[in-house]
Amino acid sequence: MSILINKDSKVITQGITGKTGQFHTRMCRDYANGKNAFVAGVNPKRAGEDFEGVPIYASVKDAKAQTGANVSVIYVPPAGAADAIWEAVDADLDLVICITEGIPVRDMLAVRNRMREENKKTLLLGPNCPGLITPDELKIGIMPAHICKKGRIGVVSRSGTLTYEAVAQLTELGLGQSSAVGIGGDPINGLKHIDILKMFNDDPETDAVVMIGEIGGPDEVNAAEWAKDNMKKPVVGFIAGVTAPPGKRMGHAGALISGGADTADAKLEIMEACGIRTTRNPSEMGKLLKSVL
Repeated sequence: MSILINKDSKVITQGITGKTGQFHTRMCRDYANGKNAFVAGVNPKRAGEDFEGVPIYASVKDAKAQTGANVSVIYVPPAGAADAIWEAVDADLDLVICITEGIPVRDMLAVRNRMREENKKTLLLGPNCPGLITPDELKIGIMPAHICKKGRIGVVSRSGTLTYEAVAQLTELGLGQSSAVGIGGDPINGLKHIDILKMFNDDPETDAVVMIGEIGGPDEVNAAEWAKDNMKKPVVGFIAGVTAPPGKRMGHAGALISGGADTADAKLEIMEACGIRTTRNPSEMGKLLKSVL
């Protein structure tokens, strides 16, 4: 068991012929079961060719029909990325992971609304996310694999670099991870903290969870309130942006304080009230998690 992906996932890279797509497909194939998992690439202009032995197809539907793929990862430039997401959703894949940063909000709004209207089953991770990893099985995206270690702690984060920080701390403490998931920092994205918490809650191989959030939006608060009533496992939390000034976008497109409840202090307070132990020091995330086991 793991969440979202495992060694048996079959993965398509959309944008496999671009520099970023090539580099990260290569890195992912070199990790654990990546060689067997990455079964196809998509580029309409290069169909029939291959990238280092990975066949390239004209469309996601073609790639799925030929290889049985159930997951896609997207390294398509921002202008075409929303269309790439829809193409994968329309092919009824189980999971689409969009790494691309800088997709226009209007484009994402259109895709999300269409996914809802047509009641699509595909789960979307991202955009503007580092992807995810199930250690010793499979990584999809841009996370550094060398800091990961098989273990029983789940990690879910809106921040890419803080995901790596938490993972590295857990590895250093000898705890390791069941899966680590970066949900991305855009204002309109797919899976939220609450969705990933539910999956970790149901996963028999996860004992506890590190949840990392940022200023802006209600996601962390929604997750904390759900966890208070439903979570059977300990959760510890960190919110980036304690010193952020209101009204100024910080790093991620979604990291913008617009109201009272989306400051770091307000989120930390609500999380604590919901039984989630928190720290204001990102270097303490691993130690805090160890203390609740």
